[in-house]
Amino acid sequence: MAKRVPRSVKKSRDRAEWKRTTYADATKRVPERAKFETTYGAPIPPLYDPNGDPGLPGEPPYTRGILPTMYRGRLWTMRQYAGFGTAEESNTRYRYLLKQGQTGLSVAFDLPTQMGYDADDPQVAGEVGKVGVSISSLDDLARLFEGIPLAEVTTSMTINATAPILLAMYVALGKRQDVTAERLGGTTQNDILKEYIARGTYIFPPRPSLRLATDLIAYCAEHLPRWNPISISGYHIREAGADAVQELAFTFADAIAYIDAAIAAGHAVDRFAPQLSFFFAAHSTLIEEVAKFRAARKIWARIVRDRYGAKDPASSLLRFHTQTMGSTLTAQQPLNNIVRTAIEALAAVLGGTQSLHTNAYDEALALPSEEAARIALRTQQIIAEESGVAETIDPLGGAHAIEALTADIEARVLAEIAEIDAMGGALAGIERGYQMREIEDSAYRQQQAVEKGEKVIVGVNAYRAEGDEQEPALLRVDETAIERQRARLAALRAHRDAAAADRARRDLVTAATGNANLVPPIIVAVEAAVTLGEICADLRGVFGTYVPPVG
Repeated sequence: MAKRVPRSVKKSRDRAEWKRTTYADATKRVPERAKFETTYGAPIPPLYDPNGDPGLPGEPPYTRGILPTMYRGRLWTMRQYAGFGTAEESNTRYRYLLKQGQTGLSVAFDLPTQMGYDADDPQVAGEVGKVGVSISSLDDLARLFEGIPLAEVTTSMTINATAPILLAMYVALGKRQDVTAERLGGTTQNDILKEYIARGTYIFPPRPSLRLATDLIAYCAEHLPRWNPISISGYHIREAGADAVQELAFTFADAIAYIDAAIAAGHAVDRFAPQLSFFFAAHSTLIEEVAKFRAARKIWARIVRDRYGAKDPASSLLRFHTQTMGSTLTAQQPLNNIVRTAIEALAAVLGGTQSLHTNAYDEALALPSEEAARIALRTQQIIAEESGVAETIDPLGGAHAIEALTADIEARVLAEIAEIDAMGGALAGIERGYQMREIEDSAYRQQQAVEKGEKVIVGVNAYRAEGDEQEPALLRVDETAIERQRARLAALRAHRDAAAADRARRDLVTAATGNANLVPPIIVAVEAAVTLGEICADLRGVFGTYVPPVG
């Protein structure tokens, strides 16, 4: 009879094998950034043994991280979400942040751009440039990235209903810089389903919108291998009032809908799944948030492997960007927001994010000032360089609270996904208003807890002080620059090749009435100086507009 090997010995051997193979291979590809040791000179191992067995970094189910070395090899990408006024103003901010050590760009677009209107459309006159940068044409995008080589940066664009148009402009701008599509790296959010659930910047009804999102996924799989065509977003779901379980469950239900649509269009899961990415919120409930991120990796690996039979290991990797929460920031005692943001950023790093944006302390009052944006970026850099948390893989793994919460969140999320499946999936739930009602109920419960004093918000319902109403210096949008933007747009229409623009618009309408992928004709249109507003007007004529159900 074979001698039984004690479980503890087997685990030790497994970890030794992992370090000799998986970990060693990873450090050959990406050498460790430094020699890691404690303040008293003892070496810091890459991985501490946990209580329980959540697996190993870089191996399924990826609870402890999608990379064998995590931040010991390369730090997360530090992005600061920025954009306001005109392209020139935002370009100045981007150059400033890059000089301050930012490692990726993240573009905020104004509401007219998000909703498919040009800057000179009278319907949106008061909103141009107010919550992001105004982009109506390819020339605007060229001004936004003036002096920034697209081959050397990665760009994240928070854009949904008009995502195919903005990516088309980015591809066309790459051609102007002699940068082929294969070399462009970045992300379009392109998550239209969560707009119906939580945010509201939709244009067309859900089903044609899903077609546009799927067309972009398919186009990138074929032509832009370094681009993430979609960032399936739990961030806005959480900001709308969802709890941690709802954030993951509704996000993954949306992801399932996108995968189903892509497969129905004839695309193999392993062809496009490695390019799918996610976007989550980091709340100030640090321990719960770390567990949420760890559970999310397990759940995604399980969905892709068991539900879709993916064979490529890259398909099962949950790659996600994180942003600290805007809704936790307060207008009262705004400097307290620096502390809140630091806690939330730390939760994201301890949870294993691949990319991070930290909110500025004055965002509850206005667009971030230059000083506030710099402090937000320095928060990430201090965590990376001074805290020591990036020197160990999954540093909280094995803690009783972390492991218990990870398992609990996983079970609850899977149960919620099963409930959405039973009603026909995310799209059916949206059409019934299910997710929206659940989020509203959660938001109401949270607000009631604040109003009753059951949940303390420092400086709001407790620890008030004289002078709380004093505002820091705020950034204001230059209205004269907005007028110049409108004038340039009129000049573009007057001087473009009208025949080429008209032909491109007709071809796009023809493609929209059929089943062709719409990204190629949109690229032709933007290169012919057709504006974002004109493209959306043409597509509205084919698809119609979405009117949410009443009640």
